Amino acid sequence: MPKDNSQKKILIIDDDPFIVDMYVLKFKEQGFAVEIASDGKSGWEKIQKFAPDLILLDVVMPAADGFDLLQKIKGAAAPDANRPKIILLTNLGQKDDIERGRELGADDYLIKAHFTPTEIVEKVKEILREK
Repeated sequence: MPKDNSQKKILIIDDDPFIVDMYVLKFKEQGFAVEIASDGKSGWEKIQKFAPDLILLDVVMPAADGFDLLQKIKGAAAPDANRPKIILLTNLGQKDDIERGRELGADDYLIKAHFTPTEIVEKVKEILREK
């Protein structure tokens, strides 16, 4: 299978090392460049330096949660074409949380327990194709 994702950069912001390691492996297998951050503060710094095409963002994290960071990204971003795509990847599945994520500008909202890592990678590819 051709891996034409080498120019695509993924930033994973999640404080669970097991989840992060699993996704880093899956994305690298598919040819993506991957960076990680374990909280909202370091995530914001990585966004500035790494300029990702897409961010997988957990909601529940220390030092600024995913909603705070999403709001900051949306407020600081230039026109939509320059803003990275953002997928909230979380275990928060309440309707209010999903609606809040969408209102803050998330491109998708995925519940970790409902998708395999392979399905997440496919979803990322699909969203990047739409970009």
